[in-house]
Amino acid sequence: MPLHSNKMTREAILARYFPQYRLIAPQTHAGFSGASCIIERGEERKVLRHHHDAAVPDFHFRRQFRALQRLPNSLVPKSCFFAHGWMAVEYLPGEVKSVLPATSTLVDMLYHLHRQPRLGWRITLMPLLDYYWQQAAPARRTLLWLRSLQRLRRRREPRPLRLAPLHMDVHAGNIVHTPAGERLIDWEYCGDGDVALELAAVWMPSDEARRILVQAYASTARMPEALLQNQVRRWRPWVLLLMAGWFELRFQQTGDKQFITLADNVWRQLQTKG
Repeated sequence: MPLHSNKMTREAILARYFPQYRLIAPQTHAGFSGASCIIERGEERKVLRHHHDAAVPDFHFRRQFRALQRLPNSLVPKSCFFAHGWMAVEYLPGEVKSVLPATSTLVDMLYHLHRQPRLGWRITLMPLLDYYWQQAAPARRTLLWLRSLQRLRRRREPRPLRLAPLHMDVHAGNIVHTPAGERLIDWEYCGDGDVALELAAVWMPSDEARRILVQAYASTARMPEALLQNQVRRWRPWVLLLMAGWFELRFQQTGDKQFITLADNVWRQLQTKG
C-alpha cells in the first residue's frame, strides 16, 4: 500500500480499505497505544493502529511500519497496510502476561532481534531527554533533573559495543505469548543502537534480575560478561532519566497523577545512584 500523509478517520479507512471487515474490539493488548482496534473478516483478524500523537512527526510512524516489514514474523506481527496515518498488522492470538518470560526465553528473543540487519536509523537519547525537559510542567523541573541532564550531556552517550536493531520498550505488556512462540509488539521507539542499551532498558524487576539477564545474554552472544555488565551500567542513568522524563510528559499531557507516582519512583532511584 502507498505511504500517504493526509489523515482519514477510522470510519473512512474501514469503508475505503476494509469494507468487508467489521470492528469487533477497541484497544487490545496492553502494549498497543493510541487509537488501536481489532477488525475481523471471518476467521481473519487485524489490528488497526492510528498515528495519534501530533507531537511526533509522521515519519516516526512510517518507521514503525518499515521496521515491521523488515523484521521476521518470528519476532513481530506481519505488517499488512499503511496509508493516511494508519497501519494494520496481523492480530496475534495469544496471551499477554503480567511478568516477563523466563530469562532464557527473553535472551533468545532479544538475541534473535539483535542478529537481524540494521533498520537504517540510529537511536539518540539526548534530543529526547531535552524534549521531555522542555515539555514538562515547569513546577516539575527540579534541580535533580537539571543536574542529571547536564551530567549526561557532558558524558555523552557511551560508544556502542555492538550496533543492532533495538525494540527499546521491552516489558511484559509488549510480549505476546503465541502458540508459535513469543512476539514483540509496539515498535514505537525502535531503531539501531547498542545491544547494551536494550539490556539496560528492559523493564526488569530488580538489579539482580538484570545482572542475571546480562550474564545469560553475554553467554549466548559470546561477549565478555564483565565488559557487557559495565556497558549496561553506563547506560542505566540514561534509561532512568528517559523513563522519568516520559512519565513527566505523560502527566503534563493527561493530568493523571499515577504518572507522578511513577516519575517520583525513578527520581528516587536516580538520587540514590547519584
